[in-house]
Amino acid sequence: MATVHMSFLPTLLMNATNKVFILALLCCLVPAGSARAQEAAITNLILANTNNSLEIYLRAEGAFAPKIEAAIQSGVPVTFSYYFVLESPRRFRRSLEIASIKITHTIRYNTIRETYTVTRSWEGFSPHTTQDFEEAKRKMSSISNLVIAQNDELERTRTYRLRAKAKLSEFTLPLYLHHILFFLSFWDFETDWYSIDFIF
Repeated sequence: MATVHMSFLPTLLMNATNKVFILALLCCLVPAGSARAQEAAITNLILANTNNSLEIYLRAEGAFAPKIEAAIQSGVPVTFSYYFVLESPRRFRRSLEIASIKITHTIRYNTIRETYTVTRSWEGFSPHTTQDFEEAKRKMSSISNLVIAQNDELERTRTYRLRAKAKLSEFTLPLYLHHILFFLSFWDFETDWYSIDFIF
């Protein structure tokens, strides 16, 4: 697991009907041992406690190496997977797992229409289509309002840990592009695990 130094920035947002406590833990530093500028990393991990649930906000950087971008521009669908584990650490025993989630983001480029379509599993695979590649990459590399657990599943004053990880999970190559799979494997990425400890 990566060693990450995080700043703890609790923020209170209030309106006329509810209160939202934001536990903003900004993972601004690359994990120990990550020296390459292009290495994929989770750079912003935020956990928000709303009135009813715990929600995750995340941003990943360094996922789009030049060869990955070239593959996408050639019409190759690419999928990123994100993994989240919510657990309660226990002394001298294995942590108690509260929730475990895997979600996927897939990008497809239509070479005829010159449009990018991003689908995200946690949004019911609803397509987001744009001609702006940078916008599509932001959709692929970010998550917001992802519910990891309901508040009534957690105990007050108890310590919990959220762990997060991202990886390039697959290329879907047409038959005539199978010969480039070997070369693409050199640009696969998988981040370290990032973690947040918090008291509910």
